[in-house]
Amino acid sequence: MPLTAQCRRLLGRFEELGVLPYDRMSVLQARESVAAGKRLQGPPEDVEQVEDLLVPGQVGRIPVRVYHPVGGAPLALVVYLHGGGWVTGSVDVADAPCRSLANATRCVVASVEYRLAPETPHPGPGEDCAAAVAWLAGHAGRWGVPPGRTVVCGDSAGGGLAAAVTLRARDRGGPPIAGQVLMYPALAPARGSRSASYRDNAEGFGLTRGGMEWFWDHYLACPDDGADPYAAPGRAADLTGLPPTLLVTAEYDVLRDEGIDYAARLRDAGVAVTAVHYDGLIHGFFWMAKVVDEARDLPDRIARWLHATLTEPVNARVD
Repeated sequence: MPLTAQCRRLLGRFEELGVLPYDRMSVLQARESVAAGKRLQGPPEDVEQVEDLLVPGQVGRIPVRVYHPVGGAPLALVVYLHGGGWVTGSVDVADAPCRSLANATRCVVASVEYRLAPETPHPGPGEDCAAAVAWLAGHAGRWGVPPGRTVVCGDSAGGGLAAAVTLRARDRGGPPIAGQVLMYPALAPARGSRSASYRDNAEGFGLTRGGMEWFWDHYLACPDDGADPYAAPGRAADLTGLPPTLLVTAEYDVLRDEGIDYAARLRDAGVAVTAVHYDGLIHGFFWMAKVVDEARDLPDRIARWLHATLTEPVNARVD
């Protein structure tokens, strides 16, 4: 279907303002641009409580912000890994989406401040995320979360990191992960991609092919790292034994097809998968609740899937 009217207006506004693609920015400019995007999120929701923690990592302590939902005992612990191409984004930039996610899902949401590239390329960001998930899963009881209810969630680059964390947990014997929520995840290097979405959506829809190549070039210490499934989960040969998955894609997104392909491969491997595709939308819409209506719908979709997956496992596939 055509771009939604809201996305069309937003992209038109970007053009009026002269917003550059990421591959024409410096790292600092890109970080400033993503941080400025907070104005698209709308006012942050009130939650019951917010606490900032430092949890142990391999090379130091990792900042984590924990959101307690309003009302009642939590359904689960959702560890959220923010997007931003492994180069930009932060716990602060993702604050409003995390508040909405906590309230909609009735889950404790823990947002991880992992180290960013290019200062810390792969494997550093993924190691931070894995260490934080392991610690948080092991201490979930402190927030009243029932045993065995840790879910990993991420958007864009954070979706790729979430997928990598679940692969690592499977391969290394834990921690137990009850589900993964992958929102338009970055799963394979952009350079050399022959997917239709990289061709059809290469320019004009916010995130460009050149921008994704720029992000991957900063994230990978060398091109050969792109074959490592902990950097690029789409390159994993074996997807068996992974947890139930909610995978979200958007029509006008260069990452659309790799997400659709990953969902199909997970199903073929016997994983319970719910695929949610948003027609007419662009990459990154989860952070656009002020201007894109579907951004407010997505937390409710995630909530329904979490409830079905964690309390009614026989009916884990909910569209």
